[in-house]
This record gives sequence, structure tokens and C-alpha cells, in this order.
Amino acid sequence: MSQDKKKPSRQSTITDVPGIRVGQAQRRTDGWLTGVSVVLPPPGTIGSVDVRGGGPGTHETDALDPTTMVATVDAVALTGGSAYGLAAAGGVQQWCEENGRGFAVPGGVVPIVPAAAIFDLGRGGDFSARPNAAMGYEAALDAASSTEGADVVRGNVGAGTGAAIGAGKYKGGLGTAAIRLTGENAHIVVGALAVVNAAGIPWVPGAQSVPAEEGLNTTLAVVATNATLTAAQAKRTATAAHAGMARALNPVHTLADGDTIFTLATCVDVLAPHPAFPLAPLIELQSAAAEAVRLAILDGVAQAEAVQTPWGILPRFPDGTPQGSI
Repeated sequence: MSQDKKKPSRQSTITDVPGIRVGQAQRRTDGWLTGVSVVLPPPGTIGSVDVRGGGPGTHETDALDPTTMVATVDAVALTGGSAYGLAAAGGVQQWCEENGRGFAVPGGVVPIVPAAAIFDLGRGGDFSARPNAAMGYEAALDAASSTEGADVVRGNVGAGTGAAIGAGKYKGGLGTAAIRLTGENAHIVVGALAVVNAAGIPWVPGAQSVPAEEGLNTTLAVVATNATLTAAQAKRTATAAHAGMARALNPVHTLADGDTIFTLATCVDVLAPHPAFPLAPLIELQSAAAEAVRLAILDGVAQAEAVQTPWGILPRFPDGTPQGSI
């Protein structure tokens, strides 16, 4: 077979992390342009979060502080619909409860499902068309029904369905990427899933940022790894991963953004320590988290497709794949 006819290599995704599954639900007609994405980790996964945007829409993020009682996370929900869309987390919790996932309490379980929302209200033409618990349940069921390691559909899907970038000038979307560590830690994978709904645009050296005219934006990401991390280490990884967001977009972390990154550690594999500098593998992991977020954001922009609704037209970002993407 000639080289130009070889099957392209599989896109690296957050599901390269063993045990991580992703599900989507979306609506695109009759005034709708929004959706929900769910990241479903295996039981016992440690989670944390770092919120950097000045206008976040979040649910249960306080529960992810390393000083709180419960360190595990049962699912993460990313949703459209701004604060209204956080109702989708209830549907994800319902699925988790039905399947026995959650913090054990007398009489049952309480699922820990942190969530974050982007602002896409009205982009389909109907301001009241926003995700609800039923859509969250649908996305959770889709994640649970997927096979381990399955590809992740990208672009105008899930929480990326109604996403926009450049202060509402261009279509944003959902992207993903994964990176494997090096040397003795080549068994460790760090993946990211990003929903790109930014005030900014892909960063190019020397270029000026886009004025945040619309003023209601957010980029969300979930970082996942099979490494064993404490809740405090997961928190620091989420913090470090924001560097990838800053490398990908300009502006970022503004007062009008709700930029949020969750970290999930399945704690299946152990980082092999460096003989001279024990912290080196953890630093490499956190650096990889930032790069995975950067690549996932650029992938989300590159995979987004133009849409036209009664609200208006959102064209693709010029020249397709942004500079510096995969």
C-alpha cells in the first residue's frame, strides 16, 4: 500500500487513560444548540479542581478541596446552558445512584458529581432551550455504554454543541488529546477533554487579542491520568494544567470567563521515582497535563463546524486548524 493511502493514526483522546469513558448528549434543532458531556471514571478515582475564570458556573467544586471529607469523584459533567444547565448534574447523579456509585451513607449512596457550565444561552434561537437532568442522564448513559478506549466524538457535540470563540464570532467545540510520559513512566497517560467557548481565540505570537464584546464565555477542561495522586497532588495538577489554557488562547482567565479545569486520577499505576530528584516524575506529569489541555483546546477549535440558527451564523475559525495544533 502506498504511503499516501495508509489509514491515518487514531486521534489521541482522554479515553487513552485506562478506565475513562466519555458520553455526550446534544440538541441542535427547534431552537436548541447545546448539550452535555460526561466524563465517567472508574470507582475510587481521586478528583480536584482549579477555577481561574472570573465568571464561573459550577456545582460541587467546594467538595473537591483537598481538605474536605470525600476525595473521590463519581463523574464530571460539562454542560451548556450557563447556570441553568447545571441541572444536568442531577441526571448524572441519578444514573450514578441507580448503579451504586457514590459516597456510602446510611440508606444508600450520595454520588459526587462536580459540574461546570459554559454560556451558550439562546444560540439556537430559543433562550429557554438549555440542558436539564434528562440530558445529563442521557450523557451518563452514553458514557457507561461505551467501550473502554473508545474514540471520543469531537467538534459540535456534547457541551461543545453551542460553543463559540472570539467573543461569539466563530464556532468553538469539544476537543481532546493525550500524552504518554517518558522513560520508566511510559506506562502513565495524561489525557484532556476541553470545551472551548472562549472570549479569546487561538494564541499566535505577536497577535492582539479579540475584544470581549459578548462578555459571557468559558473554557472547561477535564484532565485524567492513571497515575496514583493524592487529592492535593490532583489539585496542583489542575493548577498546572491552566498553563496549557493560557498557551492556547488569548485572552484567557478574564473577568468574563468561567475557566475551570478538573483533574481525575484513577490511581491504578504508580509513578516510578527519579533516583536523584523524587519530584521529577510528578513535575513531568503536571507539564504533560498543561500540554494535553493546550492540544485539546486547539483540537476543539479545529474540529468545530460552522452553524446557522435563528440566533445567527457562527463560521469556523479562519484557516481551519489553528497554529500549533496536533
